[in-house]
Parts: sequence; structure tokens; C-alpha cells
Amino acid sequence: MKEQEEKIDELIKEALSAEEVKFYDDLGEQNLMEKLAQVHKGKTGWLASIMIFVHLIIFIVFVYCTIQFLNTDVTNELIKWSAAGFLCMIAMAMLKLYIWMQFDKNDILRELKRLELQLSVLSNKTDK
Repeated sequence: MKEQEEKIDELIKEALSAEEVKFYDDLGEQNLMEKLAQVHKGKTGWLASIMIFVHLIIFIVFVYCTIQFLNTDVTNELIKWSAAGFLCMIAMAMLKLYIWMQFDKNDILRELKRLELQLSVLSNKTDK
């Protein structure tokens, strides 16, 4: 399967101009850090930055709740600190899900751009 993808990529690159080849290469697979950077570059990058900051604050609160939970012997306080820690974990999970959905959205958009480029190359070939 990998060889077929490489052959298709080579055929597409042969049909493109130098500028189009560079654009096509930029649409390739990204690693995790590139995906994270891409989320912060988009139209809602400011929101992603705020969410990362809020996530860090919630993590600090979670660590505080855990320390308080381990340092108490009173049952009511154990319940309160464990509930607060559980809410922190839920909030962190929701924030991470938002970021992961943005990763997925950007991946889908990148694949759509690749598909559009391949269709335009194919239509140029059939016109000639």
C-alpha cells in the first residue's frame, strides 16, 4: 500500500509545476508538534491558546486537590477533594478533546486540499 501511495505521489509531482510541487509537499503528513502549531495558527488559534492556559491552571488545581485528598482523614473532606479532583479531570479531558477535534479537522482539510489538487491535475491532463 505504501508503495502505491509513493507511486501516485510521484505521478502527481511529475504533472505539477515547481510551485505546485512545493504546495503539494506542504500538504504531507504532520507530526504531533506540527499539528499543535497548526491549531494555534488558524482563525481560532487564540481560543486554542486560551484553552491550553486554562488546561494548565486546571491541572495545577487537580494536583492541589490530590495533595489535599491525601493529607486529610475526615470522610467529608475526602469526598469533597475527590469530587473536585474528578471535576478537574473531566474538564481537562473536555479541553483535550477540543484540541484533538481541531487536529482532526485540520487533517481533513489538508486531505481535501490534496484531493482538489489531484483533481485539478487530472482535469488538466484530460483537457490536453
